[in-house]
Amino acid sequence: MDIRLFPLQKHGDDRGSLIALEEGRNVPFTVRRVYYLFETKPGVRRGFHAHRDLKQLVVAVRGSCRFLLDDGREQIELLLDNPAQGLLVESMIWREMYDFSEDCVLMVLASALYDESDYIRDKAQFMALVEQEPQA
Repeated sequence: MDIRLFPLQKHGDDRGSLIALEEGRNVPFTVRRVYYLFETKPGVRRGFHAHRDLKQLVVAVRGSCRFLLDDGREQIELLLDNPAQGLLVESMIWREMYDFSEDCVLMVLASALYDESDYIRDKAQFMALVEQEPQA
């Protein structure tokens, strides 16, 4: 599956901590858009889509949430709960986010500007597209 969970270099001293996200260093794509989710209501699931081309780096800046990630062949679930850890999600990965903590702030760095035509919002359509792709 084309995802990666990796540590982000944390800098700090007795005043606190800082993490820098830098294109070409710990962000492996050109950042074209940044957005964040917060104040997600209890019991709400978000996502329910894949992207044809977009790549994303996701960081739980505060709090936590769970991810369900599916490439059409394999499915994993993971907890994102550390602001010093990034989740790299490549294209053609179905994603669902759930179990948001009350204080969760989920920041997403994206490789492209918003483009509705890049979204695949129907799971059956996503699975059909995956089946058409040659396996690596």
